[in-house]
Amino acid sequence: MDDKTILNRITELVDEEHRLRAEAQSGQAGTDDDARARLRELEEGLDQCWDLLRRRRAARQAHGDPESQGQRPVSEVERYLQ
Repeated sequence: MDDKTILNRITELVDEEHRLRAEAQSGQAGTDDDARARLRELEEGLDQCWDLLRRRRAARQAHGDPESQGQRPVSEVERYLQ
């Protein structure tokens, strides 16, 4: 997956997140539990994408191979300190 593909995926996830939040505010969203679960999935997916993009950029900057970087599991990415 190249940087452009990752950035496109980030855009898709953010767009869906904004849509869901707007629907929730207007009362159009499905069940609260479903909406919350989907928002959590979107947040986790965004964290994974941003992590991968940062590691690819760091590898490139260190003259490494960005293609050697793979997506980390949610369980690992979600343990990072903010």
